[in-house]
Amino acid sequence: MTGDWTWSYEGYEPAEERLRETLCTLGNGYFATRGAASETPAGPTHGPGTYAAGCYNRLASTVADRRVEHEDMVNLPNWLPLRYRMCPADAPPGPWLTPDGGQLVEHRQTLDLRHGTLTRWTVYADDDGRRLSVTQCRLVHMGDPHLAALRTSFTADGWTGGVEVVAGIDGDVRNTGVERYRDLANRHLTGWATGSEQDDTVWLGCRTVTSDIRIALAARTRAAGPGSAKPRACLTARRARQGLTLPVGPGTDAVVDKTVALYTSHDPAIGNAVSAAVRAAHQAPEFPLLLAAHRRAWEHLWQQTKLEVPGEAGRILRLHLFHVLQTLSPHSAELDVGVPARGLHGEAYRGHVFWDELFVLPFLNLHLPEVSRALLGYRHRRLSAACRSAREAGRAGAMYPWQSGSDGREEAPEVHLNPRSGRWLPDHSRLQHHVGSAIAYNVWQYCQASGDTEFLHTKGAEMVLEIARFWAAGSVWDPALGRYRIRGVVGPDEYHDGYPAATEPGLDDNTYTNVTAAWVLRRALELCHTLPETRRQQLFERIRLGPDERERWEDIAHRLHVPHHRGVISQFAGYGDLAELDWEGYRKRYGDIRRLDRILEAEDDTPNRYQASKQADVLMLGYLFSPAELAGVFRQLGYPLDDDIWHTTVDYYLRRTSHGSTLSALVHAWVLARARRADAWTYCEEALTGDVADLQGGTTAEGIHLGAMAGTLDLVQRGMTGLETRDGALWLAPAPIPQLSEFGVRLRYLRHWDIDLHIRAKQVYLAVPESGHAPLRVKLGGHTFTVAPGTSCRLDLPGM
Repeated sequence: MTGDWTWSYEGYEPAEERLRETLCTLGNGYFATRGAASETPAGPTHGPGTYAAGCYNRLASTVADRRVEHEDMVNLPNWLPLRYRMCPADAPPGPWLTPDGGQLVEHRQTLDLRHGTLTRWTVYADDDGRRLSVTQCRLVHMGDPHLAALRTSFTADGWTGGVEVVAGIDGDVRNTGVERYRDLANRHLTGWATGSEQDDTVWLGCRTVTSDIRIALAARTRAAGPGSAKPRACLTARRARQGLTLPVGPGTDAVVDKTVALYTSHDPAIGNAVSAAVRAAHQAPEFPLLLAAHRRAWEHLWQQTKLEVPGEAGRILRLHLFHVLQTLSPHSAELDVGVPARGLHGEAYRGHVFWDELFVLPFLNLHLPEVSRALLGYRHRRLSAACRSAREAGRAGAMYPWQSGSDGREEAPEVHLNPRSGRWLPDHSRLQHHVGSAIAYNVWQYCQASGDTEFLHTKGAEMVLEIARFWAAGSVWDPALGRYRIRGVVGPDEYHDGYPAATEPGLDDNTYTNVTAAWVLRRALELCHTLPETRRQQLFERIRLGPDERERWEDIAHRLHVPHHRGVISQFAGYGDLAELDWEGYRKRYGDIRRLDRILEAEDDTPNRYQASKQADVLMLGYLFSPAELAGVFRQLGYPLDDDIWHTTVDYYLRRTSHGSTLSALVHAWVLARARRADAWTYCEEALTGDVADLQGGTTAEGIHLGAMAGTLDLVQRGMTGLETRDGALWLAPAPIPQLSEFGVRLRYLRHWDIDLHIRAKQVYLAVPESGHAPLRVKLGGHTFTVAPGTSCRLDLPGM
């Protein structure tokens, strides 16, 4: 059940608990905690987890008779535990109460998106008719990134006595949130120590096993009301607890507040993590003041990221925005972190950073550009590691990893498990070198939207040029074709990682890879000509870039091969020669065939034999580039690309894609909004509900799909508006579909803050605040408009 600003679940459904825990996660960009119940430990039903951004640890495991290393985002000590039981004055204490026990009568939980709180209402009854109503409000503070709190209220019905409460911190935790990882080493913490301070505060310290990150949590527990005993500490090697008894009776509520502080040795300006946590917990304001400050921080954040879409789509988009902001908030700008593909919401993908920033940064660029800059800074700090990886592979330039973690080395696994067959298989996803083009694209888009020439002329230029250098080093001249080729890669479609019966992995001339490489080379050459003279000389000397290299870039940028077959753009060379799949037959046999790769492998077959794609690959080009820009890139390469060729290509791959990634529906919705508007809404709906309805079959319980969530926001912001930021102007080419024909967004572009853009009734409304430093230039339908600060205008949509 949903409201405009709430997301609620009625009743208790154990089978749905892990999904709900993910979607009810609370976070602030520094750390996040899954929405698990405070009364229940980890187990088959529940997956409590707290994750700090950038907190990784590396372990070794034996898999398929081979030793493998894996780096994980660490599940930190659990600060949630707060259990309770009824202690009637006329009877012995009852059992500890949990939603999984037989005493549960009612249960409801509501996520308040506007204010960033999770509230649970639960009613228990014992065999003698005594009832206890429990209300618990939880927050992870958006104002102070180190604080979290629980307020738990108890109401007795039909009895008098006390409620015994035990609250604490549990350090005996492991990474067990993903079933297929559970046979791997999963204990990332060691060196536990516990203690108590100031009568009402306990603490737990530990460190990660190999990365040696010191972690500390302190919990202050206080009861309100007369007659409440002071908490008594109970310390063990891996747990720090406090117990107290609250008097209750008819008409008398008992309240206990638990305030928690979390610090790690990554934090600046602290003596040590334990002392910082203890001090912060003890000095934190009482719960009402904490809640008020937390709500103010969220209200300010919502103003910066305003997105107004009516109806059910708008409610889901608000949930998506909520989770994006909990993973990447203004606090992220102070951290050395990237974009974790599954947020800070679970352990899937081990918390690694993939190419998902390609779908996240375009939204952040126009709302929180300081966060985008920091996320690109994460990539720049790992540029030397990318260059080292390229050298080890015999290449020049920067070879960024497909999966990144703490230090920038390749974290993609060498083997992966197919749960359907139970077999461990070689993993060749590290051949997705197109992640480098995504990073260059993100640099360019950020700088175009923010006007941050300082970043572009320094760190940004260095990354773009080294990525261009890598593509040039990997381009091989084929005299028979009269073209350059890029061999041995994997494109966005992970179903295809090699040719049938080939002994080596990799594909030749993946169109997405080649076209984006050509685009990167052109941007690099543009930078070489536009950088200020002093900056250009310094950069060229530092990376030892000579004129011969730039001449080669120019040649490659115009002559990279783009394969075609039967009038369509080929996904890679030879794609059109593969067998056609019996799509109808597989759907009849299996129903959901999103993970067709697992189905085929379990049948001792492989998707490498078929024209069947997991997700958008060629069509990804229609997501990155406007129709005019994409046609320009093809023209630069010497290939025609008109509407007929593109529409034929779109239709071709629509029939051959299983959408085994949550990103696929998003990209198809974006492309179809331009190419075949009547069919776009089907894919919009799937993109919107991918996590809410867990369409991938259990994957959301392991963490949200952050790229897909942010991508739906950008689908409205840029996809429906055709918004581009270039040449010092906002370019608009609206293409709203009937189901998303009315909406509004607030943008931050260059030095213009709080630009309000609305599309309604086939018209565009623009308002520029008085705080603007200069008129806003807008391009629409071949015309240029100027909107002065403090004014608004209405523009008619061309052709509508």
